[in-house]
Amino acid sequence: MIDVVTVTLNPAIDQTLYVEHFALNTVNRMQHMRQDPGGKGVNVASYLADYGLRVAVTGFLGQDNATLFEQWFSRKNILNRFIYLPGATRTNIKIVDEASHQTTEINMPGLAPTSQAYQQLLGTLEDLALSCEWFVLSGNLPPGLPAETYAEIIRLLKARGKRVILDTSQEALRQGVLAGPHILKPNLDELQHLHGHSLPTLAAIEAAGRTLLDCGVELVAVSMGKEGALFITAEQSLQVQVPSVAVLSTVGAGDAMVAGILAAQRQGLPLVACARLATAFALGALSTLGPTLPEHAVLDSLADRVSIRVLNGTQISPPI
Repeated sequence: MIDVVTVTLNPAIDQTLYVEHFALNTVNRMQHMRQDPGGKGVNVASYLADYGLRVAVTGFLGQDNATLFEQWFSRKNILNRFIYLPGATRTNIKIVDEASHQTTEINMPGLAPTSQAYQQLLGTLEDLALSCEWFVLSGNLPPGLPAETYAEIIRLLKARGKRVILDTSQEALRQGVLAGPHILKPNLDELQHLHGHSLPTLAAIEAAGRTLLDCGVELVAVSMGKEGALFITAEQSLQVQVPSVAVLSTVGAGDAMVAGILAAQRQGLPLVACARLATAFALGALSTLGPTLPEHAVLDSLADRVSIRVLNGTQISPPI
């Protein structure tokens, strides 16, 4: 029995370079480097496995350099149902300035799946749907797949009574929204792009997020970096204010929030508790290197420090 399936259509090996005072147009001296299996859905699966959920992963993986992924999945007890493609999975470069805590990313396009591989993926999803309720669709689309791809997958899964979280961007997000995923997790830039204009105030962000509920979405979680997040349902909107933590890397924090939302949904937690746990996941990811969560006790401590305010309402104190 599987608790969650994550779908990563365009995974990557994340090669992270750590430098002091990164600068353009000059020589930079690397302090150290690490390589991690990545792609947003792979990250979500890693966080969920750390939390103790039974996770399966699928999508498209290059057969030439699959060993790093396979070893990672085996170590975390993640069921590997990826479709293998000829060639190598892309490598994305992330340059972390350890002085300023800023990250510069250079992302490659990835492998283009054939129509036969895509049909094989749909068959794999139907097979996994026989024993799993929750599916997470994360990341950008690889070359060759149309913008409607996530929308097609959402409709397929919903027709089988499954629940879907979508975390993508640009036209894939626009088309995916129309299929009515149960949960959306855009960041502020993605939400502004979706609506075609800037959202300069909290009220404007909430109003934009609330329009997505008309498409059948039950929860919209808008991540806003240091400004926290908004959790919006038909009944209420919550503003999450994050405590300061020591940041080792910002890579994967949004994916950790998706994982936290899913973990809360699996436990049937109310919205306030869901917002706290999801934020604790994101904060935990900020304080670790690679897609790894700290222990449950650390997550509980982080959740207790999260401040939540009901929009146009009262402050909700952290639990005692």
